[in-house]
Amino acid sequence: MNRLLRASLLFLLCAAPALAQKSAAPQPHLHWQPWSDQAFADAKRENRFVLLDLEAVWCHWCHVMDANTYSDPAVIKLLQSRYIVVKADQDSRPDLSTRYEDFGWPATIVFDANGREIVKRQGYLAPDEMASLLQAIIDDPSPGPSVEAPPKLTIPANAILAAPIRTKLVSNYFAGYDKKFGSWGTDQKFLDWDSVEFAMLLARRDGNQQAEAMARQTLDQQLHLLDPAWGGVYQYSTDGDWNSPHFEKIMQMQAENLRVYSLAYAQFLDPKYLHAAQEIRRFLKTFLTSPDGAFYTSQDADVIEGHHSADYFALDDAHRRAQGIPRVDKHIYARENGWAISALVTLYASTGDTAVLDDALRATRWTIANRSLPGGGFRHGTTDANGPYLGDTIAMQRAFLSLYGATADRQWLTHAEAAMKFIDANFKDPQGAGYDSSKSATDRAASPHPQRDENIDVVRAANFLFHITANDADKKIAERAMRYVAADPIVFRLPAAGPLLADYELSSEPLHLTIVGSKKDPIAKNLFDQALRYPSSYKRLEWWDPSQGPAGRLPNPDVQYPSLKVSAAFICTSRTCSPPIFKPADLPAKIDKLLAVSSANATAVN
Repeated sequence: MNRLLRASLLFLLCAAPALAQKSAAPQPHLHWQPWSDQAFADAKRENRFVLLDLEAVWCHWCHVMDANTYSDPAVIKLLQSRYIVVKADQDSRPDLSTRYEDFGWPATIVFDANGREIVKRQGYLAPDEMASLLQAIIDDPSPGPSVEAPPKLTIPANAILAAPIRTKLVSNYFAGYDKKFGSWGTDQKFLDWDSVEFAMLLARRDGNQQAEAMARQTLDQQLHLLDPAWGGVYQYSTDGDWNSPHFEKIMQMQAENLRVYSLAYAQFLDPKYLHAAQEIRRFLKTFLTSPDGAFYTSQDADVIEGHHSADYFALDDAHRRAQGIPRVDKHIYARENGWAISALVTLYASTGDTAVLDDALRATRWTIANRSLPGGGFRHGTTDANGPYLGDTIAMQRAFLSLYGATADRQWLTHAEAAMKFIDANFKDPQGAGYDSSKSATDRAASPHPQRDENIDVVRAANFLFHITANDADKKIAERAMRYVAADPIVFRLPAAGPLLADYELSSEPLHLTIVGSKKDPIAKNLFDQALRYPSSYKRLEWWDPSQGPAGRLPNPDVQYPSLKVSAAFICTSRTCSPPIFKPADLPAKIDKLLAVSSANATAVN
């Protein structure tokens, strides 16, 4: 997710059986309410249950359920007799989305008047299934088997993964790979960004050829989900292969594919990966960019709601437009913009295309102007029903870190520091580990809770911030989040790559590259650009301009660099720093050599 939209495989799926026959036109209509305490107050006063239809506006099977199930006379009669019906868009309510992420969209949850869950169902329910469920609840309102107590967490004292746990996770990671079709798991197929990123790390750091083959097979197969007419990627494919796509285009999938393909291009220099990244950017610019430069949320799967669109998406641009364009959700959320900004900055880092950076900066400035909160945080939308939410602030915090790394502009580091302080002040889970997804509970019967992907993001962002600033508070934030990620059974949920990436970064230092020279010097700029393109998603790149005096000093002066007459680059590891490097073209080979020596020395010591 956030990286947040995944369930089981940490991705949210619109799951459904075969489509039932469409029922007659609805008579009468249901009167849907928004999610609120008032719905439960009404239910208590009227001796009713509360049914929540948690949907996604882009989800095909959500549309089918509206057209079929909630238009069926028998279902309507049962709902009107004993239920308060509530509908919520999961994109607009991250607190509900993270609470029910394991149930996919649409999710159907029924509560008693006190907010106690009675049943939770995943995916499309045909009219006869829904009617049977509703009657069964009326007959016996005791909680069913789908309602389980939250697992008791075993929280480790040490944030770093214990060796046996790390070994088990690595084993699970390789065992879960589908050697025939690529990607992890054998049902839905999509590019799991953490898993591919970890494979690229193993290939780059250890020369692991198996990991490289896994990464490249998955990246190659994911190209089947790239829309040939409009660019962008479809959400996922069913049936265990890459040939049965679900056509919705949600921002998290666009952003993370764009980011990972950009990283892959930097590492493998394969032009088809650059093409994929550029095609995703084309879709964002064409369909999901507002006139002010901020990003919209998603594009629907259906040009006609509830109707399969495979034939439509087989058409070229002109023939599609002749039939109409699937609805774009024009809500502008801070979280989605943070994802997109980070992805665009990664593409800029891999290519040097300043137009891409301009897009990222334009969205950043809009989000700061229109979504920021006092103290460094961010609200989700124009107004938040139950915010603030962790996902918005951590997504923007990571965007700021990306911008600082790509531009050496200190204003973005200042924003990143403020956002992390806001997270620590507002989202600490009272159990002592992790950060909650929202500051407030979704209702009086629930309490805020952490979500794994968001806490992985906090680990990686806070740890990286610590290396830039040397602020011990950031290290403590990373360790607190990691103790939740490392807790049993959270750590063993699929996929395994997220905890492994967080653990790797928390237990090691980033690649440290520093440019020393005037920011007006073209040679210094070329050195910076060359360092920026070096393939690594865990890279501390900074630029010290001695001519700026004390105001221009690095935020963490852990290395004392000489002020030279000409601009130079330095490469540092935990054990050594390179001599000054004056030629940009020499930089990649020098980095490779120093990292190889450092790795050999570390192996010898261990």
